[in-house]
Amino acid sequence: MKSCDRSTPRDWVDNAVRLIDADAQRSADTHLIRYPLPVAWNVQLYLKDESTHITGSLKHRLARSLFLYAICNGWVTEGTTVVEASSGSTAVSEAYFAKLLGLDFVAVMPASTSPQKIALIEAQGGRCHFVRRPPEMYTEAARLAAECGGHYMDQFTHAERATDWRGNNNIAESIFEQMTLETHPVPEWVVVGAGTGGTSATIGRYIRYRRHATKLAVVDPENSAFYGGYETADSGYETGMSSRIEGIGRPRVEPSFVGQVVDRMIGVPDAGSIAAARYASKVLGRRVGGSTGTNLWGVFAIIAEMLAAGRGGSVVTLLCDGGDRYAGTYFDDAWVELQGMSLVEPTAILDKFVATGEWTG
Repeated sequence: MKSCDRSTPRDWVDNAVRLIDADAQRSADTHLIRYPLPVAWNVQLYLKDESTHITGSLKHRLARSLFLYAICNGWVTEGTTVVEASSGSTAVSEAYFAKLLGLDFVAVMPASTSPQKIALIEAQGGRCHFVRRPPEMYTEAARLAAECGGHYMDQFTHAERATDWRGNNNIAESIFEQMTLETHPVPEWVVVGAGTGGTSATIGRYIRYRRHATKLAVVDPENSAFYGGYETADSGYETGMSSRIEGIGRPRVEPSFVGQVVDRMIGVPDAGSIAAARYASKVLGRRVGGSTGTNLWGVFAIIAEMLAAGRGGSVVTLLCDGGDRYAGTYFDDAWVELQGMSLVEPTAILDKFVATGEWTG
């Protein structure tokens, strides 16, 4: 009888999974915040506040899932250097988990990534490796991992499969459980952006699995490929350009984006994203990031349609991260002007929506 045994001691793996699970057990679920709208509208808007994770963003959930997936697949073991291609927030969260497990972490990112995010990655013990053009991140991350004998986490491929979309306290399950006592417990719409596409895939699958009537809308910023790929049903669609709204938008349709579970795509101008982020920051009394602004621009358009049709109901979106990370960009008038943008028109659109419920964006 022939036998080939490649088994290795699992003490490190057992302890790594325990450490990650213990970290989750120490954490409370994120809040579902009511965003103030006129009572007469009979429409309630909720923001799932992912900024309260210990690493400050929605990507904390993804990083946890990716590490568990890689460890349980045998790809990450004791001493493995973890490499990721990331525009910022995923790298912040992955650097946190790498530090928790005593692993080296390298983030491959565009040179245009905000200084605040770079500082957050380095504060977690991660190292930043920069590329000139965003599309170069993938191949450079793979090259670095091969060069050091490490593991390329590849969030853009594995995001949709690393998360258990049926439940296990994923973001979809959390949202629907937190909505159960609300006036309209089953949302008319859930609205999210797409970076890897993992969040929209999880939510879209969960909605179908639980047989909810909820529809899923994905908002997409300028230069991103997701809208064009969805419109043309072309999974290979590319723009080759980077998004100015960090955390969402990609130069290509990523493997984790599952367009078949998306009911609607909404293109959002970058000036609209930034104006909406600033607008919501004043309403909520604290800064929110640009991707939250993108979400809200799409949400307000949907709510205006509901009002025009005389329909009540609830809408849920994500507060993806805090705005302090973008003090030098989205909340800096000089930076906005340097980008050739004006916030006058989108702010007027927001003012009119709040006053009348009409949307002209």
